[in-house]
Order: sequence, then structure tokens, then C-alpha cells
Amino acid sequence: MTDTILIVEDEQDMVSALEYNLQQEGYDTRGALTGKDALELALKEPVPDLVLLDLMLPDISGYEVGKRLRDHESTRDIPIIMVTARGEDIDRVLGLELGADDYVVKPFNVRELMLRIKAVLRRSKPVEKEHPRATFGQLTIDVPGHRIWVGEVEVSLTLLEFRLLETLYERRGRVQSRDTLLTDVWSIEADVTTRTVDTHIKRLRQKLGSASDYIETIRGVGYRFRQNPE
Repeated sequence: MTDTILIVEDEQDMVSALEYNLQQEGYDTRGALTGKDALELALKEPVPDLVLLDLMLPDISGYEVGKRLRDHESTRDIPIIMVTARGEDIDRVLGLELGADDYVVKPFNVRELMLRIKAVLRRSKPVEKEHPRATFGQLTIDVPGHRIWVGEVEVSLTLLEFRLLETLYERRGRVQSRDTLLTDVWSIEADVTTRTVDTHIKRLRQKLGSASDYIETIRGVGYRFRQNPE
């Protein structure tokens, strides 16, 4: 099935150029010039497989659009690549705090953007074939398949939530500072105050439900995945 990409950009020429390049790569596209249109198109069936989201929109900011997409049940797991002319660390961090999966600064190389889109889509899709699964108490993790279960119930995680869980699980019993997680999970080293890690830990715990206690908060330091489930 062909992937659908929603382009949210207030310049019609840019939308047309991106649509042309994406269609050449075999994608279906939708274009939105405002945040309001973007939110409406994101709920249209089939739900987009990825959103290219500009931050500078004429009505609703890209940050607010991203937040609403993450808050809505139907769109919360859609990968988001933020595209903006603003490249300061604080803008990038704010975008990542909202759950963006990647961040591209204008002007960008179209070919590089196409490769980033393919990479994000590839990582966001579960692998259908069976793989060995790791079991930790109530939690079952299929790393190659990008899937987890709490008890018998499969839980849907975003790409970054899964990457965060995987990193903590692989390093269970060892405390991970917020700076370490920012570097290893988000691949950013920003000299700004950010609650990116705390925000994603909170969301991850909410989704893990009864298995949320496996992730421990080490006050003043960071987070640790339990060494043993009991």
C-alpha cells in the first residue's frame, strides 16, 4: 500500500515542489497551507503515514499542530518531521519535546529530505516476520519488530518512545542521566534547559500501565530501568 504524506507548509510553491518530489518517489500526498487545514486532513482516511510540518504557519503554530496531533487518538503515532527556517537549539528542542521524529532546517537538500522520510517511515513500521522476544515480568519486547506487549495486550508506541524504552531496557540496572538520553535517543546535544526526556518518560509510563514501575526515577540524576522485574 502506498504511503501518504501530509505536507503542512504556508508557501504554495514549496508545497507544490515537495508534492512533485514525493510523488516521483511513489508517495501519495496531501497539502495544507494552514494549521486548521492540516488538522482536518490528518483525520481524513486513510490517516497519513507521515507529516512534514512547518513551524511558521499563518493561523496555528506548528508546535500547536504537533501537540494536537500527539493528543488525538487517531494521529498520536504518526511520525512527524518538522521543517522550518528556524534552526536554533531551543526551536529544535521544543519540536522534539512535542514528539517530532526528525527536524530539518530550511534551506534543505531535497534528496536528503527524501532519505530522511524513508528512514523515519522504515523505522516506524513494524516488521511482520517473527523475531525472538525479550520478556521482563509483564513486559514483552520485540526489538526488530518494533512491538511491545504488557501482559497479553500489545501497546502502540511512537518511534521515539520505543527507542527510549529500548535504550533504558538494554541498560537496565544502570542510571541514565537526562543528558545521556538526549544524546543517545534524540541525538542532540543542546545547551538549553529542556523537559524533553521527562515529557517522554511520562507518556511512556502512561502507555506501559501496570509495567510503568519498571522505569524508576532517580531524583536529581535521571532514570533507571529495574535490574529485575520484582
